[in-house]
Amino acid sequence: MQYNENLTGIKINVQAVDITIEEDVKETIRKCISRLSRFYDRIEWVDVYFEDKKEKKTQQKQVSIRLGIPGNDAFASEYGDNFHKLLTEVEDKLRKQLEKR
Repeated sequence: MQYNENLTGIKINVQAVDITIEEDVKETIRKCISRLSRFYDRIEWVDVYFEDKKEKKTQQKQVSIRLGIPGNDAFASEYGDNFHKLLTEVEDKLRKQLEKR
C-alpha cells in the first residue's frame, strides 16, 4: 500500500509492504509529524515505511521514518509489535536528532 498526503506544506509519503494502514495509524502519523515540525520548522518531506515480517515470532513489525530537511536527512527506525508504539519511539529518536541541530 502506498499513501501520499500534504500536511501544512510537508509532503508525506507512506509505504507499507503487503499491509494496509488503517485510518487510526494515519492519524498517529499526522500527529507525530505535527509535533516534530514544532521542533524543526524546515521539514520539507517525510517518508514513512511500514513492514510486517510475519515469519518472525517477536518484534515482527518495523517502522522507519526519514525527514527531508536541509543538510543531512534525519532517519530513525524501530522494531516491535505495535505500530502506534513504534511511531512514538521513532518520533522520540527523530526529535533528539532535530534538537541537536
